[in-house]
Amino acid sequence: MRMAHSVTRGLWHLTLALTALTVVSGCTDDKIVYRDRAPFNSPKDATTGFLGYYNVSTKQTTCGNCHAGQQATWKTTKHASAYANYNAGTTKDPACLSCHTLTGKGNAASGTVAGYSKVADSTYLDVQCESCHGAGLKHVEGVGQASIVRPLAKLSMTGTGTCGDCHSGTHQPFAEEWAQSGHATINVSRASNASCSGCHEGRKALERWGVVGNYAEKSDPTAYVSTSCTVCHNPHGSGNPAQLRFPVTSTDPEQNLCIKCHLNRAEPTVTSSSPHAPQGAMLLGFAGYRPPGFAYDTARIFGSHATTKNPKLCAGCHVGRFTVTDKATGAFSFQATGHLMRPVPCLDATTGKPTADKSCAYTATARSWQTCAASGCHANAAVAATAFATVRSRMKFYADQLWIDTNLNGTLQSSPSDGGLLATLKLTKPGEWSTTDNIITPAEGAEFNARLCGEFNQVNADNSKGIHNPFLCESLMIATINYVRSYYALPAASKATALPGPIGGEFNSAMRVSRNGTK
Repeated sequence: MRMAHSVTRGLWHLTLALTALTVVSGCTDDKIVYRDRAPFNSPKDATTGFLGYYNVSTKQTTCGNCHAGQQATWKTTKHASAYANYNAGTTKDPACLSCHTLTGKGNAASGTVAGYSKVADSTYLDVQCESCHGAGLKHVEGVGQASIVRPLAKLSMTGTGTCGDCHSGTHQPFAEEWAQSGHATINVSRASNASCSGCHEGRKALERWGVVGNYAEKSDPTAYVSTSCTVCHNPHGSGNPAQLRFPVTSTDPEQNLCIKCHLNRAEPTVTSSSPHAPQGAMLLGFAGYRPPGFAYDTARIFGSHATTKNPKLCAGCHVGRFTVTDKATGAFSFQATGHLMRPVPCLDATTGKPTADKSCAYTATARSWQTCAASGCHANAAVAATAFATVRSRMKFYADQLWIDTNLNGTLQSSPSDGGLLATLKLTKPGEWSTTDNIITPAEGAEFNARLCGEFNQVNADNSKGIHNPFLCESLMIATINYVRSYYALPAASKATALPGPIGGEFNSAMRVSRNGTK
């Protein structure tokens, strides 16, 4: 038996060797072909065609197999770790998963059960490309075809299938607050005007900034888009916090996200004595009409809102988050996101939530002063409110010397309809205001500074009541009043109002430095 088995085994080896030799000798002209794995997997949710992750462990999205640049930056965003953040929470409410995974929220499948909501598979974890662009199956199947399907995300915040599908509600009311801000407003006359649209229309702003990506509204010339979420935030990720397209900390007007638009007419032109979006220039200290001999050391803006205590500049005051708690129980009730874009928003008297109202009193209780106190510049809300009132009173005092808008119509009229030095000049020297003489007269420059630092009925002026830079404003106003009186041989303004008294401390020390150059 052993011999027979040995012979049998030997014959088997010989047969195998001869077979191998025959195969090798008969296939010498064949080539070995290597086949790559298909660039996409069959979707777990075949009905809606969401592809999700190609490789869950490496967070390689199916879309990222071709769109490598977007994949690389997306992986650095919070969207890429949305599910991990959900898991890290102390309260894991299953209802939250619809926003922490790939579902119909944020895309064309909005309102349907899709993705993770339908098939709870790891393929659909996190907020992936298809969360905004919609299902990708038809797109990848159509690659190379004559008419490829392009799932484009929406830029606007109109209806569903937008960022607001998830970024809303008590904990994330970004969409609700934004909708009440000026950024949500579309002024069609400005949006359609080529000289204005770069700031007043979302698509044109992106175009001006060199953003070349495609989106649903791009090809429709009448689909005007406001300054929506994705105008300021890059959904694919960026090197800036909160996926901002540009930093908010830069003092370079060409690089600061807010100042890129809030910096238009910061000094008078031969055709206009009205400021237009001068906020950035005011904050950084170079706005306003400068009378001959005017000297101002921009390095000595003590306590201004452009110091190291406020590194985020505009956003440091205008985008302030704070938690609202129930007055009776102290329990959480609302997370304000700061997307009303108001530095000291009015508060609902009952709930304490920030509101769209602009008419409430500037008191420590009627408004939120969180951003003022959080920076350490002001000890508390009461101190901040007092400092605000003092600056506002000072600016009114100076502005009244130049112009008192008696009928509050926002138009400078001659005396006696309006008051102040400029109203007198308008009566005696109306020719000082001309849009055709190609010069800027002292009267026109003075009107510009009055509008810049005072409170007048006009659209898109600085509108901070001097708060953006009280030290620059005070220096400008004093120099302007003195120059106008001297240049036109005018007496002192008829309105006899005492300059508001000092409140003491660092604020007035800084004001003295600003005026005199020494303490």
